[in-house]
Amino acid sequence: MSVRAKKHLGQHFLTDKSICERIANQYTKSNGCTKVLEIGPGMGALTEYLLEMDLDLWAMEIDYDSVPYIQEHFAKMKGKVIEADFLKADLVDLMGTEPFAVVGNFPYNISSQILFKCLEHRNQVPEIMGMFQKEVAERIAEPPGSKRYGILSVLLQAYYDIEYCFTVDENAFNPPPKVKSGVIRCIRNKRQSLPCDEKLFKTVIKMSFGQRRKTIRNSIKSLIKDKGLESELLALRPETLSVDQFVELTNLVASVN
Repeated sequence: MSVRAKKHLGQHFLTDKSICERIANQYTKSNGCTKVLEIGPGMGALTEYLLEMDLDLWAMEIDYDSVPYIQEHFAKMKGKVIEADFLKADLVDLMGTEPFAVVGNFPYNISSQILFKCLEHRNQVPEIMGMFQKEVAERIAEPPGSKRYGILSVLLQAYYDIEYCFTVDENAFNPPPKVKSGVIRCIRNKRQSLPCDEKLFKTVIKMSFGQRRKTIRNSIKSLIKDKGLESELLALRPETLSVDQFVELTNLVASVN
């Protein structure tokens, strides 16, 4: 039995075993977390090496062909493969309330949405580790001051310390994708919450980067209206602001709303 890569699911199966092992080794068991949810295991290229790491490994797979394949080829995974869409799943219902990490060779067409869902459960997810399209991985890990630094960078870095681990060539896959891939590791930082209105924080970030060539004053003018606000932050462009500066900006906006 084998599984055919399905284009509509964005599947590209990793076939280079040395890369699979290297990716698995990036998982650090942050905060002692050994319960791990692998997203989209496919034919188990990464699963094989995660099972060698003394983990309470679970998998979530939307591909109806992959679910029986994983359970047939990996005895330890019997009863531990959840056939569900991660983006729609009730994670507390499926995984309980204890901490669990999220790992995987993530489907590139939904990788950003996977991260946003992890953010919703950030206080239960101490570590996110896996492979993304290289451009997305770089954007997530990018510090302020770069054109790649954007909405996803700020929101992830607000709650996670992020490290770009290594790049994976197209030829490591079947079928090969048209882009290179990048592996990153996100470790939950010490911020339990932000010292600002977190909903407004997201709004400020999205509006600021919505017109990133403009100064922040012009990008968020509908929020501050004509309140006569003065701050050096308003004269800057969004890619230059750190997470802490966006928190400061959010509190500034909140003061006139």
